[in-house]
Amino acid sequence: MVAVFVTASGTDIGKTYVAEALLRQWRQSGRLVAVLKPLLSGYDPADAASSDTGRLLTASGVAITPESIDLVSPWRYAAPLSPDMAAAREGKTVPVDDVIAYCAAAIAEADESGMSLLIEGIGGVMVPLDDTRTVADLIAALGIPAILVGGSYLGSLSHTLTAYEALRARNVTVDSVIVSETPDCDVPLDETRDVLARFVVPVPVEVMPFAPR
Repeated sequence: MVAVFVTASGTDIGKTYVAEALLRQWRQSGRLVAVLKPLLSGYDPADAASSDTGRLLTASGVAITPESIDLVSPWRYAAPLSPDMAAAREGKTVPVDDVIAYCAAAIAEADESGMSLLIEGIGGVMVPLDDTRTVADLIAALGIPAILVGGSYLGSLSHTLTAYEALRARNVTVDSVIVSETPDCDVPLDETRDVLARFVVPVPVEVMPFAPR
C-alpha cells in the first residue's frame, strides 16, 4: 500500500490518535513515511505543536516548523468548524480541485520514492468541503483505500456503519475499521468491535484502547 486515507465517522473520534499510532508503527518497521492533512480548521499558529498537524509531524519524526506545517497542511483556517464554514468566515472557499491535485501529486511522489503516505482527513466522512463535495468525495477522487475510525460510545454503531456505507457508495475501498475507545463510556469496546465486524465482512475491525496523552 503506497497511500492510505484516515477518516472517521465524526469529529473528535480519535482519527489523529490512530494516525499517530500508524505512523509510529510504520517507522518502527523501517518504512519511510510521509504525511498530509491538507485541510485543517481550528488552527492557532501560537499552539502549532498541539494541533493535529503538529502531532502528525512529531509522529513522523519531522520537526515542527512553519515550512513543515505548510507542506503537511497547506489549507488552514482559524474557526473550529467544517472546512466550508471555516473558510467562509475568512471570505474564502475551499479549493477542492487544488486539494485533490496536491494530494494526488504527493501520492505519485510516494510511489516513486517508495514511501508510505498517510493522508488524514478533516472531521467525519460526510463533512462538507464546498457546495457539493464532502470528504468522502475527496477520498473517492484520490482512488486510495480508507481506514475508517469509529468510536465506542452509545450510538457509534449506527454512525460508523453509516460512514462505511457512504464510502462504499462512492466505491472507496475500506482497508480496515478501527474502533477508538471513547473515554468514560460504559459500552464494552470488544462488543462494539464484534457487532461492527458482522456488518463489514470481510473488512478487518480492530480496537484502539483509550490512552490519554
